[in-house]
Amino acid sequence: MSPLSPSDTRSLLDQLEHHPVRKLGQNFLIDGNIVRKSLELARISSEDTVVEVGPGLGTLTRALLESGATVYAVEKDKRLAAYLETQKKNLSERFHLRNGDAMEFPLADLPSEIVDFKIVANLPYAISTPWLESVLSSESLPISMTLMLQKEAAQRYAAKAGTKQFGNISVFLHAAYEISNTFNVKAQCFYPKPDVDSTLLYLVRREKPYRFPHDARGLIRELFQQRRKQIRTILRKSEHSLAESWVMNLEEVGLSPTLRAEQIATEDWIQLVETKKLSD
Repeated sequence: MSPLSPSDTRSLLDQLEHHPVRKLGQNFLIDGNIVRKSLELARISSEDTVVEVGPGLGTLTRALLESGATVYAVEKDKRLAAYLETQKKNLSERFHLRNGDAMEFPLADLPSEIVDFKIVANLPYAISTPWLESVLSSESLPISMTLMLQKEAAQRYAAKAGTKQFGNISVFLHAAYEISNTFNVKAQCFYPKPDVDSTLLYLVRREKPYRFPHDARGLIRELFQQRRKQIRTILRKSEHSLAESWVMNLEEVGLSPTLRAEQIATEDWIQLVETKKLSD
């Protein structure tokens, strides 16, 4: 299906008396090629269950449903959610909508018994990282994620160790997912036109995904917050419960204590977390 044109989008928003809210990342997709590319990257079929974040006016939602997928969506904006509710009879009984915050419902109202699912999300910049961390901490990890992100966020998620863009979210994400594909999306593909370009990021769950324990994630964040300092220096001053054991384990896992957080590869972070205290 073709998405709404810019004029159709403006007309529908006027009918709904809705003004796009910048802080909610309300930029509506108006390019049919990008809709098709999203479904192509996500490899959507009639067998799929999909979680959609921020369906907005339902352009991508309709395309997902037309592909035969079952869709569980979460939309924070009450007016847009109400509009989608009125469209349910024209959409499909396979469409399930939660009016709520994606930070509270990162997987919409997906039933807990469904463990094989995909995510398709057009993420507002303000919530992209905390939302992604919530997903990575959830009981069931999606098979894949097709994420529309501001270009800067996508670059951070795809960054490799040794670069300035490599951060704690890069570590957490790479431990569980492989970056399979990326696709650049120009700002004019949206209405209203955002200030920056976007990127479609396609992530595939690893055969053996690793999820960092909560306490380890906290210490890794602390180390990246002081990324100019050597890790041993930070750990020795840290009051975190794991700090002392990590100082002891650096040499055992082959990590120089003079390294900075951004210089440590994901697999080395995993090894550091999994290594028991030398005193055990």
